[in-house]
Amino acid sequence: MCAHQTQCPATDSAAAHVVAAHPEQGWSLLCDGAIVFDDTGELLPDGRVVEPHRVTAQRLAVAA
Repeated sequence: MCAHQTQCPATDSAAAHVVAAHPEQGWSLLCDGAIVFDDTGELLPDGRVVEPHRVTAQRLAVAA
């Protein structure tokens, strides 16, 4: 499934790359088996769910 020469990066690493993208459906499959969604949520290979981590409007106003 993964083309990394050594072992695929750990699920909590940002080094995994997209192996299948479905932007029309709002998700992508990473080489480590995780599915990431456009709303920033994730479904990990072991079945755990990472809730979306959206920026609040107040934090956006501070950044502007």
